[in-house]
Amino acid sequence: MAGEDEGDKTEDPTQKRLDEALQRGDVVKSQEVSTWFVIAGATLALSAYGATMTTDLSATMRGLIANAHDIRVDGPALPGLFQKLGLEMLAAVAMPFFILIVAAAAGNLVQHRLVWSFDGITPKFSKVSPMAGLKRLFSKQALANLAKGIVKIILMGSVLTAMMWPEWGRLEGLERTDPAAILPLTLTLALKLMGAVVAMLAAVAAADYLFQFRDWWGRQKMSLQEIKEEFRQTEGDPIIKNKMKQVRNIKQRRRMMQKVPKAAVIITNPTHYAIALEYERGMEAPICVAKGMDAVALKIREMGTKHGVPIVENPPLARALHATVEIDQAIPPEHYKAVAEVIGYVMKLRRSGLRAN
Repeated sequence: MAGEDEGDKTEDPTQKRLDEALQRGDVVKSQEVSTWFVIAGATLALSAYGATMTTDLSATMRGLIANAHDIRVDGPALPGLFQKLGLEMLAAVAMPFFILIVAAAAGNLVQHRLVWSFDGITPKFSKVSPMAGLKRLFSKQALANLAKGIVKIILMGSVLTAMMWPEWGRLEGLERTDPAAILPLTLTLALKLMGAVVAMLAAVAAADYLFQFRDWWGRQKMSLQEIKEEFRQTEGDPIIKNKMKQVRNIKQRRRMMQKVPKAAVIITNPTHYAIALEYERGMEAPICVAKGMDAVALKIREMGTKHGVPIVENPPLARALHATVEIDQAIPPEHYKAVAEVIGYVMKLRRSGLRAN
């Protein structure tokens, strides 16, 4: 928003803001976490299927070399040979390759749920703008990636060198080693190195994810003005809502006052509360047609006096009815006896030609 900078965005994002970010594809994404899952999957695949894969590929290569003099490569025989070799190699690496695919998918799914968004591939001028490119080149994200790369090189280089230095003698002797023993030795050293890499990258991935989350959360933060604008868009302008509420209250009060002349009795506090009850023979219970406090109570009494509705002062009953009964609802059963006494009193006065008020 115009006139705002990052320092103004001090408020946590609303759920609507987070949902919009998800729709745009703006989610927490650490490439180090994805890389860790792929390398961990490769380590798992190599440890579980490395020996089998090595044996199968060795058998294929051994058979190819041993029977080289009998293999035909003329005409259609050569494509058939390549097809056979390809199927055998595919069968040997199928399960490790499947593990790698699952690991790559898991590396993304653990960070955020599945998102379908074309916002990232939509052509934008900012992506080809030289100024925008320079800004990205020297951005906080770029500096973090540079620092992360340097740390990874130093850390991994130091640890891998320390691990491989004792094996230097064995590596020098590989030229005199039986070829059949080279693959098992290579597999053992590879698993040792990959295990160390997985352990080191776990710490790097965790730190990078926290950094990416904080950076993403900072981008989602909102200013007070943005929160107000969002509230207006979703809930409406508070001034207009208050005005509409006042209009509704006035209309409701007018309808309520129109029912006061039909009341059988008005029970008062005498000045703070007023409850108008309608009752006719055959009704199960009296019904509250109007109630109010202070100015509204005064208006109810004035309307009742104007139309000759009996007014009875009973402060405890008036307060109790005002707190427990709503307009157009029957009075609660616990007040039947007290209200019946009041209505009976009013009817007795009417029969004698007297008025309660």
